[in-house]
Amino acid sequence: MPKVTVDGLEIEVPNGYTVLQACEEAGKEIPRFCYHERLSIAGNCRMCLVEVEKMPKPVASCGQPVGEGMVIHTDSEKVREARRGVMEFLLINHPLDCPICDQGGECDLQDEAMGYGRDHTRYDGNKRAVTDKYLGPLVKTVMTRCIHCTRCVRFMAEVAGVPELGAVQRGEHMEITNYVERGLSSELSGNIIDLCPVGALTSKPYAFTARTWELRKTDSIDVFDAVGTNIRIDARGSEVLRVLPRLNDAVNEEWLADKGRFSIDGLKRRRLDRPWLREAGKLRPASWDEALAAIAGRIRGIDGSRIGAIAGNLCDAESMMALKDLMGALGSTNLDCRQDGAVFDVSSREFHRFNTTIEGIDEADALLIVGANPRQEAPVLNARLRRRWVETPGFFAGLVGAPADLTYEHEHLGEGGDALKALLDPEHHFTKRLAAAKRPMLIVGPQAFARPDAKAVLACCWQIALQTGMLIADWHGFNVLHNAAARMGALELGFLPGENGKDIAGMMGGGVDVLWLLGADEFDVSQIGADTFVIYQGHHGDRGAARADVILPGAAYTEKSGTYVNTEGRVQRALRAIFPPGEAREDWAILRAASAALGQALPYDDLDTLRTRMVEANPVFGETGALRRIGHAGGEAPRGDAAAVSDAPFGRAFATYYQTDPISRASPTMAKCIEEIILPRQMAAE
Repeated sequence: MPKVTVDGLEIEVPNGYTVLQACEEAGKEIPRFCYHERLSIAGNCRMCLVEVEKMPKPVASCGQPVGEGMVIHTDSEKVREARRGVMEFLLINHPLDCPICDQGGECDLQDEAMGYGRDHTRYDGNKRAVTDKYLGPLVKTVMTRCIHCTRCVRFMAEVAGVPELGAVQRGEHMEITNYVERGLSSELSGNIIDLCPVGALTSKPYAFTARTWELRKTDSIDVFDAVGTNIRIDARGSEVLRVLPRLNDAVNEEWLADKGRFSIDGLKRRRLDRPWLREAGKLRPASWDEALAAIAGRIRGIDGSRIGAIAGNLCDAESMMALKDLMGALGSTNLDCRQDGAVFDVSSREFHRFNTTIEGIDEADALLIVGANPRQEAPVLNARLRRRWVETPGFFAGLVGAPADLTYEHEHLGEGGDALKALLDPEHHFTKRLAAAKRPMLIVGPQAFARPDAKAVLACCWQIALQTGMLIADWHGFNVLHNAAARMGALELGFLPGENGKDIAGMMGGGVDVLWLLGADEFDVSQIGADTFVIYQGHHGDRGAARADVILPGAAYTEKSGTYVNTEGRVQRALRAIFPPGEAREDWAILRAASAALGQALPYDDLDTLRTRMVEANPVFGETGALRRIGHAGGEAPRGDAAAVSDAPFGRAFATYYQTDPISRASPTMAKCIEEIILPRQMAAE
């Protein structure tokens, strides 16, 4: 490890460090525009110049490797003058339109110009103008502001794996463009807005809406997939204006999927803001007392076996705990959280969670995907898989399921169960490659469990993992990738049919007399029995509300404090950013009031007491933010016959990435993505 001296301080740094990293290790701030920790080095902007003794001129520290005995000066007069010159060049053609730029207040160029630039310029010629580029309904461009840092180009090519941006021409005439004028097809395209150090790329839906200092910032969790991406909700008054990612290296690094970022305009549309009652076949507005009295009048006297509850994909753990306790008080064991009909083996946590952990992907050297499309079901996790493929020589992947562009090279082994069963043969070419790998991993998607032979599929995948060395004392390569934010939390709470309880299929067609839907909209509500009394508790007028006899307006994820468990079993907390609209209330509070009306008052009156109850139900809820990574300790295998896997093809999780839940279906921005990105590509393919 070389020793270097930075502004008189001698430090030792790892081999391969750049001068910029060494300076930061010594606590020195180095300005930069093109350099980013998670992107390749470009060396475009030259803003990171430092002075290195025995070198004739200042060097770009981002691309200069450290050497033994280097003496570095980060704030000498030569360095200051060089940075002033670089800033002067960068501003030659910049329009200086800060008053009308959405980047104002959080612009790197503003900050660096103030800290390292001159107070005047020697250039008074005409500034160049660049035509704005069309990048789709999400990203707005003002390319005259572009300083050619190429962060957006490198992100799209390296992280997103969709190289749709690049540069044309040279020197002063260089332009960043998408070559063919069409919307960006990556599910991670919004991250280039965060990466852009100037106002060249900004959020199109957020344009001219607010300044950063007007916003109230709240930490939360993204609920549009099961990754558990850490986000920051920016609100003004009673309205959520934007969502940005928070840094968490163990989960999402600093990326956020487009649906979580841009579908928030759906929070303002089709909202349920008052209770409703169905009378003579029509819904009418009602008071809370009327709605709860109607529920109590219908449920009172009904046997618990004729009452059922279904939890939706966006539910927080608190509301599911309260609903489970209420159903238990009413004598019902008819509970289900699996709207897709998936069948999981819950006898052990390792049979239904992402055991490798998201961070553990960085150690894998082989991958088998079964019945999943991580690019659409978990874009941020897929970016991590791609990074591992890029950085690891010899990394290989295989896919059993519907063909998909995963953004990294993989071998498509087949679409159906026959391809999966073939991997049980130790002489299969892909099985042999998995067995030869040091850290192989397997990812099973939820569609693999939404089949009649789900238990056989699980047993088959487990057997493949066992015989290829994925299950050892210091490595657990078997993973289940969920796509619903509420799914793992529900499984941890046991929100499943109890003894003699009915699953979602059993509750259909008159299987129960009363059905409580907690934000459940992702199943065929037409299958509910005509005489079944339906209570819908949720925040959007979606499929479930259309069938309901009583509607109880709940709170969306931005409007309540809630606990969510991601696909790897990590318990995380979201905070309330705004209050629910109108007469809507937090879901656990609604259930507490309903229990009192039913004469079965739940034993908690505040959130802290409810969370204590959750810890009693499962101790993992007491380990917020933490995750204990485990290897395979042996034990029984999942119950199922691996040989019974049918040859039927594995399905797709959803028809389109942009509309998968009540919020995104209500979002005009997501509808534009369908219209301007999906439909044109489908027409071109035809």
